[in-house]
Amino acid sequence: MSLSPSSETAETPKTKYNRVMLKISGEALMGDQGFGLHPPTVQRIAQEVKSVHDLGVEICMVIGGGNIFRGLSGSAQGMERTTADYMGMLATVMNALGMQSALEEIGVFTRVISAIRMDEVCEPYIRRRAVRHLEKKRVCIFAAGTGNPYFTTDTAATLRANEMACEAIFMGKNGVDGVYDKDPAEHADAVRYDTVTYDDVLAKRLRVMDASAIALARDNNLPLIVFGLDEPGGFRGILAGEGTYTKVQG
Repeated sequence: MSLSPSSETAETPKTKYNRVMLKISGEALMGDQGFGLHPPTVQRIAQEVKSVHDLGVEICMVIGGGNIFRGLSGSAQGMERTTADYMGMLATVMNALGMQSALEEIGVFTRVISAIRMDEVCEPYIRRRAVRHLEKKRVCIFAAGTGNPYFTTDTAATLRANEMACEAIFMGKNGVDGVYDKDPAEHADAVRYDTVTYDDVLAKRLRVMDASAIALARDNNLPLIVFGLDEPGGFRGILAGEGTYTKVQG
């Protein structure tokens, strides 16, 4: 017996966005470890991505490298900044390959696309090819940042989101479910914003993205959705119009 149109609609909720960028930190992949990749955590996040992919949403991803090496930390300890940043870029490639493996294990075709050429392990960044992957419903994980030192993965995520014509950037955070006026881990009276403007984020120095990434999003009117990555089903729920989050917009 075939399903009625109403039954199909009930099973597959309509989403507000058709193509999105998911930005997560490298620390999100290490679970309760102090370093590296925690396979069960990587698998859980992969399942979150698959649940949204199953809705028909085209997904780009950028993953930080702080669980392996952070360029700013290396620079602060006396390492030459450019070298430290390149090491951080390589860390993001390692995380991207780990996420690719987890996604493909559960049946989601994935491409790792690097801003630094390393043809034996991933594709070089070619915009038109990446767009074609998305049109074929493959998840695209953009690695190695922008390929340039002095730029963070936040900036890389905003840049790639604009190049891929994403409709929003989803910022998955650990331990918080949005943007607060102060650190909720340190202040019990911290207040979460439902919406906040790009200019307020910059003026109040709210911890969302670095200033260059916020400015790039603002200049291209690209909304940011900040949500709790550790809440099961949160990513899918927000795309279906539910859940708790903060929207950063003009």
